[in-house]
Amino acid sequence: MKVGIIGAGIGGIATAIRMASRGHQVHVVEANSYPGGKLSELHINGYRFDAGPSLFTMPNYVEELFKVAGIDIKKHFEYERLDIICNYFWEDQTRLTAFADAQQFAQEVEKQLDVSKKVVLKALASSEKKYQLTGKTFLEYPLQKASTWLTKDVAKALVQLPSLDIFKTMHQVNERDLKHPKLVQLFDRYATYNGSNPYKAPGILNIIPHYEYHFGAYFPKGGMYAITTALVNLAKQKGVQFLFNKRVNKIVVENRTASGIEIDGQRIDFDLVVSNMDVFHSFKKLLVDQQQPERILNQQKSTSALIFYWGIKQQFPELDLHNIFFSEDYKTEFEHLEKGSIYDDPTVYINISQKHQTSDAPNNCENWFTMINVPYNSGQDWDSLIQEARKNILTKVSRILKTDIEPLIACQAILDPRSIEQKTSSHLGALYGTSSNDRMAAFLRHPNFSNKIKNLYFCGGSVHPGGGVPLCLLSAKIIDQLVHES
Repeated sequence: MKVGIIGAGIGGIATAIRMASRGHQVHVVEANSYPGGKLSELHINGYRFDAGPSLFTMPNYVEELFKVAGIDIKKHFEYERLDIICNYFWEDQTRLTAFADAQQFAQEVEKQLDVSKKVVLKALASSEKKYQLTGKTFLEYPLQKASTWLTKDVAKALVQLPSLDIFKTMHQVNERDLKHPKLVQLFDRYATYNGSNPYKAPGILNIIPHYEYHFGAYFPKGGMYAITTALVNLAKQKGVQFLFNKRVNKIVVENRTASGIEIDGQRIDFDLVVSNMDVFHSFKKLLVDQQQPERILNQQKSTSALIFYWGIKQQFPELDLHNIFFSEDYKTEFEHLEKGSIYDDPTVYINISQKHQTSDAPNNCENWFTMINVPYNSGQDWDSLIQEARKNILTKVSRILKTDIEPLIACQAILDPRSIEQKTSSHLGALYGTSSNDRMAAFLRHPNFSNKIKNLYFCGGSVHPGGGVPLCLLSAKIIDQLVHES
């Protein structure tokens, strides 16, 4: 079978590996000159930055790709488990180290916030229960297939529905279970992992901490971009052909069956077509003459990001790989995001891969990936907002670290919602496609298959099961199941 994949994002690459490992002839067509989509890298004046995702969880999904390909991962991809997931900073000088070990983390919370460690461990146990009851069903299988729901696991989950907190928001659950406002804020921020608002997103999303405190957080040797490099090399070993700098103009549909693609008016025939392009643009640009799933395409978009890539001419021992400088008023911050604006006192995320990859910065320097959550692009004056945000971020971080940061910036690059859409075709620059600010959000993501067009499939962060490296890899696994087990 000849398979055409549109887009060399991480989901498209993973789909290519699975298809090629089945013996199919696979071509991946990518508009950019490089693979990876959001999982790319940036080099500036001796500094290297991971341009997109900065947290690596569920490495088993990467390992699984090497396993299905029949190749030993140890020779091609290495990573280390982190002892510290994140350092948290508040304006009142409170500091909290989120150790990866749950017991150690609970003890740290008890020491710094005077909250019994039993409270933390109970919350993490609740997160684990949610995963055990729903994780595999919602993440590893197509929700639109009846077979997904006719299982003992689903029946068991339905019996224990109240414990899933579907009818409460994440914030309501965290207030109920965690008591202390700083601890509530810490757990609320997991909503940002899929670009959602903890004051609206359903409580079942408190499943997310389980991925860090049970499965662990990791850092790949070579940085996050090493994931892309390793998987592209694996795909090539399995015979996958990559065509870069080629923009697909159309998915060819004949007799309600996808039969190929068009590039610059030239048709290439395929037996199967997989779009790793944002599902909105897949329909609006490549399937313009087909019925549009308007309800799905018009769902509320997720948040986006404003990222400053800063080369810093100093090292900060108090910072680790992941650091978060919390807003004083988290609810107000999300209210601003909902209105399409940026809060003056935003939560700042600083990721420093140099802490684990010394070649990412010159001696005695650091590479700062400095990010705030921002709304998707709805016509804001981004040039003005970027300057204002930069000033506010520098003021906030300088105040908390008691060091003037601006003179230490040796180089800078910026990524905002406009350039995110330009580089990755993410509609309006939304990082995760649609938000999860509704208890039915999982069912309103586009499925990994078309129920109108035969032999057409969809992978990546804008479709089921969602955004982020692990979920994009799972979208490829679901497609493999749909194609070969149906």
